[in-house]
Amino acid sequence: MAGGKLSARQKMINLMYLVFIAMMALNMSKEVLTAFGLMNKKLVESNVASNEQNLSFISGLEQKAEDEPARYDSLYNKAKDVQKISEEYSKFLSDFKTRLEKSVEDPTKYETMDKGDFLDEYFFKGGQITESGKDFVTKMDSYKSSLVELVGKSYPKIAEGIKTDFTTKDVTDSQGVTKEWLKYNYQGFPLIASLTKIEQIKADVQKTEGKVLSAMLKGELESAVSLTTFEAIVVPEKTAYFPGERFKGRIVLGKKDKNLKAHKVVVNGKEISSDAIENGQTLLDFPAGNVGQRNIKGEFIYKENGEEKSIPIESGYTVIPAPNAAVISADKMNVVYRGVQNPMTISVPGAPNVTASAPGLKRVSGSKYMMDVTSLKQREVKINVKATVNGKTFPSNRTFRIKDIPRPVGTVRGEDGSVKMTKNALAISTVGAILPDFDFNLKLRVTGFKIKVPGQPTVRVSGSSKLNSQARAALKRAKRGESVQIFDINAKLASGSSYRVKKVSPVIIELTN
Repeated sequence: MAGGKLSARQKMINLMYLVFIAMMALNMSKEVLTAFGLMNKKLVESNVASNEQNLSFISGLEQKAEDEPARYDSLYNKAKDVQKISEEYSKFLSDFKTRLEKSVEDPTKYETMDKGDFLDEYFFKGGQITESGKDFVTKMDSYKSSLVELVGKSYPKIAEGIKTDFTTKDVTDSQGVTKEWLKYNYQGFPLIASLTKIEQIKADVQKTEGKVLSAMLKGELESAVSLTTFEAIVVPEKTAYFPGERFKGRIVLGKKDKNLKAHKVVVNGKEISSDAIENGQTLLDFPAGNVGQRNIKGEFIYKENGEEKSIPIESGYTVIPAPNAAVISADKMNVVYRGVQNPMTISVPGAPNVTASAPGLKRVSGSKYMMDVTSLKQREVKINVKATVNGKTFPSNRTFRIKDIPRPVGTVRGEDGSVKMTKNALAISTVGAILPDFDFNLKLRVTGFKIKVPGQPTVRVSGSSKLNSQARAALKRAKRGESVQIFDINAKLASGSSYRVKKVSPVIIELTN
């Protein structure tokens, strides 16, 4: 372009044109580097959110395992194994990425990260992959094989996806040249591009963990709601009837499903009118019969995949000439809790003289009682009742389950879970503990906790619900966007009871400045 028999003026114009093209290429290169940097930043933020979501899932599953160990213990243990494998590999990637970022003066200046010398020397030497490079590949292969071994039999489709997403097989480029996976992905690339690729691997790890955990819970829920696991239950309006009364009640399937409607219901050889079959239940209305024990037998017929399937109905009721059983109910729920005063109502219809006895049970007035089972070690308590009607004594009893107070949730400034606030606000905030959706309005008092600021040693705060000077000093060193964890929160009942509250769930604070 600048050669040939051209005038000096034309040669100068051509030269300026070449310089202009070079400048455009340089600007485009900077824009690409900046784009990689912004993508890396977005991936980091997304991975933090994904990790919090997975942690929340594990925490919820832990609670389910405490409440229903027979159903959820095995599932929770497997989920913990998945979490451990993912956390170990994510930590390796984070540590390696930190090492790469330290090779430049300022990792936030993306336009200066256009060279790949550090990684090229670390991974490759003399055209061969170094031991460090081989270790990088081995770590990915180990993560992949460990996860596939854990979930492969139960979730083959997910296992195949893991093999594809984390493959380290040789790659054929656009020119038809076959290259080793590490060379194809990292040799000769700008440092910012390699950092972004590593963060993408972390994103794939978080996504895979979430996918596996979701599939595990979905399988358990599908098993729980399957009609084959339900039992037909007859629920009468009352447990005993006098001669001449009509029996009234309903038939339900375990947990009532508003979308479920029986195809046909037969009770004691007679088909129930379709008008009495409603979503999730079937209404019953027939003569109670003479004094004595009466049986209810029949079939609950439904359609599944176009085929009729039947659930047997077996129940009964008693027709009595006078009351002979106590009605005992907990005012709050069908269980009693340790650590609280459980209000009880105990009475027998038509019986003026009723006495009740059980460990921890005290009469307040009339049919109102208060029950304290804090000191009881067993899981059940039986309440014995005696009622006198027309000079005759009718004994009765009922067993209640004893449960501990649910696991509290940690709070900062009254907010739980993942909270956003400034460092100054956190420094003066109060760490608390609550019992969300618990039937008793219990106050909890925090007596200590631990706080972890990224890059700083864990600080233990004792005897207080606010940050001490050491914790505030560590907080001052935190950076914007970092997540501070408050965990191992110690809480007691504000009433002064000796009851030991369960371990409090942690709270995570994202700093906004």
